[in-house]
Amino acid sequence: MSCEHLICAACAGPVVEGRCPVCREGRAKVHHHGFMGLSPLVIALIVLLVVALVALTHVSGY
Repeated sequence: MSCEHLICAACAGPVVEGRCPVCREGRAKVHHHGFMGLSPLVIALIVLLVVALVALTHVSGY
């Protein structure tokens, strides 16, 4: 979803400009990020690294 075409009910300005606190909050909700502010790609890379490390420790344990 994009906030390019959304109009703020509080200030009647485009939400994308973030003129008032209501605009900024709405823009933040539309453009939310993944867990703890990380992008989904970074989260996927972290999960992949953890799986690889677990696999390496499991293989080296034998």
